[in-house]
Amino acid sequence: MDHIKDWTKEEIVEYIAKLEFEAFDKVKGIGGRASCQDDWETFRIMRTSQYNTWTMEMLISYVNDFQEALKNGWNLIMEKYARMMETTDPKQYEDFKDKLPPISEKKKNIIEEVVKIQVAWMEDFTNKYPNVSPYTRYIHTSEDTIYHTSYETYLRGEISTYSHRTLYLYATFIVQLMKENKNLAEMTMEHTIKMYGYHSFDDIRG
Repeated sequence: MDHIKDWTKEEIVEYIAKLEFEAFDKVKGIGGRASCQDDWETFRIMRTSQYNTWTMEMLISYVNDFQEALKNGWNLIMEKYARMMETTDPKQYEDFKDKLPPISEKKKNIIEEVVKIQVAWMEDFTNKYPNVSPYTRYIHTSEDTIYHTSYETYLRGEISTYSHRTLYLYATFIVQLMKENKNLAEMTMEHTIKMYGYHSFDDIRG
């Protein structure tokens, strides 16, 4: 994948979304196939909104993670959803948790620090734009149910699949945004609403 360095950011973001959707298509849920697995357009908007905020270095590192996992017969999207079940469906999680790649204490600590920052950003965002909050996930892991996965749990599951290099780049990115007084939740949601045709958050009616 050396040639990916010659791609535009938009091309890499679209490529990642397609990689993830193909992997998502192969995920087998306990209750059968989910309707969102057949909704490419919504999936594309959600995922590209996130990755459009990333740096090129982060994007390339994540592509490398994904390609390496595929080469080894491992599905990172399956892993992400499996990790979420630790709090959304603990009983089922106990049945397969030992099959997931182990996470070191150092990596766990970095993940939790990142999650703490991003949860606070999401809280700030929903307080600032209450009209948008009905369209977002529940924020906290304490609100998880078997039918609803919170923002915190989804984020934790996702970044737990990152390689050490990608996680380092991601954590560095988060710290830099903090220094610049920027809110990643707001940045991501801004991309999302524009892809849905809104000009600003004020255009959305809760």
